[in-house]
Amino acid sequence: MSMVLTGAVSADQYDRSSTDRAGDFSIRDTNTPWTIEHDGYSEVLAIQIPRERLEGMLGSTRRFAGLTVDGTLPTAILARSYLCNLARLEGRLTPQAAERLVGVGLDLIAASVAERMALETPKALHGTVIVQRAKAHVAAHLGDTDLDPAQVAAAVGVSLRHLQMLFRGEGLNVAAWIWRRRLETAAQRLSDPACLAMQVGEVAYRCGFTDQAHFSRRFRDRYGASPRAYRHAALTQAAAS
Repeated sequence: MSMVLTGAVSADQYDRSSTDRAGDFSIRDTNTPWTIEHDGYSEVLAIQIPRERLEGMLGSTRRFAGLTVDGTLPTAILARSYLCNLARLEGRLTPQAAERLVGVGLDLIAASVAERMALETPKALHGTVIVQRAKAHVAAHLGDTDLDPAQVAAAVGVSLRHLQMLFRGEGLNVAAWIWRRRLETAAQRLSDPACLAMQVGEVAYRCGFTDQAHFSRRFRDRYGASPRAYRHAALTQAAAS
C-alpha cells in the first residue's frame, strides 16, 4: 500500500494509470512490474501487506491493484488517521499489541478499497463487492451492540432483502455471519496472552455481547467449552510450547 502524505505520485500498473495526491492511496501488486513518478517533493507511507489478507476479502489483486482510493472517502479518512498514528507508536508496543492493532488497520484498508471498487465494478461483479464490503463493515464494528443485518445493509447502501439474497448466493446468512465473526474474535482474544488482563465479561462486551450468559452459551455451542475453559486450555498449550 502506498499512501501519499504530501505531494503527488503518478503510477502505472496493469492497464491503470493514476495520480495520487495527499490523502489518496493505492495498492501495488509486487508480483507485477509498475512505474512510479514523484512530482517534485513527496512523502509516502508504504506498508507491506500479506496478499492473502486482502484477497480473502476483496478477491484477486488484479481487480484492485492500481486503483486510487480517494482520500476524501469516509473509510479512507479513518484508515489514514489510524495508520499514521499507529506508525508514530513504533517501538512502544508489545508484539502482541502491535499484531492486534495492525489487524485493525488492515481491515480499514480493505474496507476503503472495497468502497472504491464499488464505484466502478462491472455489474456482474457488483454483488460480490457488496458482500465483501459488508464483511469488512462487520469486522470493523464487532463491538457495536446494535450491529445487525439491517445496519450492515444500510452501511453498504442496499436493502436488507438484497443483502440477504447476496449472502445466500455464497451459502451464507447475514446474522449468522455476524455471530460467527464475534465468536471467532472472542476466541482469538481469549487465547491471546496479551489479553489475559481482560475479564471474560469484557471480552464478551468488546465483541458485541451484552449478556454474558448468552455469550457463554453461544461460545460453548461453537467451541465445545466454556469461555473460561477455552482460555485456560489455550494459554496452557501456549505456555507449554
